[in-house]
Amino acid sequence: MTLNPWRLRLLADLATYGTVRAVAQRGNLSPSAVSQQLATLERETRTALLERTGRRVRLTAAGVLLASRAREILAAMDAAEAELRGLADEPAGTVTLAAFQSAVHALAEPAVAALAARHPDVTVVLLESEPHDSMPALRRGEVDVIITTADFAGAELDPAIDLVPIAADEIVLVLPDGHPLTGHEAVALHACADQRWTFDVAGSYMSALATRLCRESGFEPAVICRFNNYMLALRHVEKGASITLLPSLAVDPRYQVATRPLTPPVTRRIIAAVRRSPTPRPEISAVLTALRS
Repeated sequence: MTLNPWRLRLLADLATYGTVRAVAQRGNLSPSAVSQQLATLERETRTALLERTGRRVRLTAAGVLLASRAREILAAMDAAEAELRGLADEPAGTVTLAAFQSAVHALAEPAVAALAARHPDVTVVLLESEPHDSMPALRRGEVDVIITTADFAGAELDPAIDLVPIAADEIVLVLPDGHPLTGHEAVALHACADQRWTFDVAGSYMSALATRLCRESGFEPAVICRFNNYMLALRHVEKGASITLLPSLAVDPRYQVATRPLTPPVTRRIIAAVRRSPTPRPEISAVLTALRS
């Protein structure tokens, strides 16, 4: 049995992105072409790798296993290519970068633009992924670099993960223009005990942080909305329907809202995380350099 690396990559992409259509878009292919190649892979392995439910497919247990092994095989091939490229000075290759929502526009996109100008042979695939999802994806080999937060990384003592400081970001109170609390230079959270709140979705980093900060200030927040999109939260606050806590990176100046620092101040450290490798990949090092700058 001979495994085709291209078909293995399609299978690994299906495990990562979830749908044949997404895999096709990423590879500039038609969905039917992706389906045909995956069917060929099933014939080559003589194993059912996919289960079809209506118009969707999902991986069987064998498909999940082979996708995991495929990532290892492809990573080894990428490492070999990187070693060969290392004989030259110019980094090249593809790096998958996952960043949480507020870091996509503020940190990841500027870094990718700077990298494209400096190292045109490096391609970055950018994914939005919140901290509670991105670290497990990094450990599984589904992404190469993540932007996360030090207080949510879960990797401080993990010898398989390297952490790289990127920036600091203040947590701010977001208020409608003209709200009485805008009269203060900084706001103690206990002054917001009677307010209506918009939070991120339950289980997310910001939901957990905001809930903890409110409870530490002596009250249970009255949450009337939960959005997994900061733009929706800002719009709700702009209308005067609620207040919220957001990282300062997430506050889009296009919305007519006011922000105030908390007292005492709350700051999160933003970090990049990568899997530790005995043979560093120059293209990953180039991405980290771009993020740091």
